Amino acid sequence: MQRILLLHCSPHGRQSRASVLARELAGRLRRRHSEVQLLERDLAHEPLPALTGDYAAALVARAPNDDPALKVSEALIQELESSDYLVIATPMHNFSVPAALKLWIDYVLRIGRSFAATDVGKVGLLADRPTFVVVSSGGYYRGEQARQPDFLTAYLRHVLSTIGIHDLEFIHLQGLVRGQQHAEAVLAQAREQLDCNPYLVSSGVQP
Repeated sequence: MQRILLLHCSPHGRQSRASVLARELAGRLRRRHSEVQLLERDLAHEPLPALTGDYAAALVARAPNDDPALKVSEALIQELESSDYLVIATPMHNFSVPAALKLWIDYVLRIGRSFAATDVGKVGLLADRPTFVVVSSGGYYRGEQARQPDFLTAYLRHVLSTIGIHDLEFIHLQGLVRGQQHAEAVLAQAREQLDCNPYLVSSGVQP
């Protein structure tokens, strides 16, 4: 049975526009594949524990996977490994990812477990899988109306490729402070974008 891992990263929780669209996206996947399970993790409302000195020491010592200091990291990596689809609903905070998502990243990127250090750089050890990142922002960071830099997109693309995830699509919800009417128009455009994704079309053979 296949599984979708959906990460909610907004302090607004599942009511955020990114999370609403992400759940719609997950619903499309479930309608196409009737036996797909959905696992949701709210990183903002159920925050992960802070990194500790014991965790850092375990990393440096290349401790075994069952070391107690690696318990949270191991659980999150196994959760990701057992998922066939990854969906991330995140706001842009101060040009990049929010703290809740950054902490998940710090637990999941683990040398010798999710990536290997080689002579040519870091190489991912996890299997690739279709991944969707829904980004919400009050302002503009892409296109002609952009008034701020975007460090989130390139950072997440690099982070996910480091662990082996390359099949990636970003859905950008920009200018959301302009009111409900604008937000609905942005969501409509995003749904049209998703309509073109081969994993979400209502018929046909999955790539």
